Amino acid sequence: MFDKLLQVQQQAEEIKKRLDAVTVYGEAEGGKIKVTATGNKHVSAIHIEEELYKSADKEELEELLAVAVNKAIEQAENVHQSEMQALSQNMLGGLGNLFGGQ
Repeated sequence: MFDKLLQVQQQAEEIKKRLDAVTVYGEAEGGKIKVTATGNKHVSAIHIEEELYKSADKEELEELLAVAVNKAIEQAENVHQSEMQALSQNMLGGLGNLFGGQ
């Protein structure tokens, strides 16, 4: 059983590394604001087109930036949940073997 737990811990660490390598995006205002993040929900870049930056007021930029960040985080959450679901299924399958399952 201890071996299975170690295996699950190793798989979780591998998933974290994979998620660090996954890139997701969030956009607002037709792509004029773009946010890049990892599958682990770490925002790595924000791009605001100069035209929008010059023409929008502070409040508008803040609102659009929040929209783009939330979209990127939502994408990251979807990827993260998929990976964790796969790990959970793998774990449950492995634990079933401990109790006489196949």
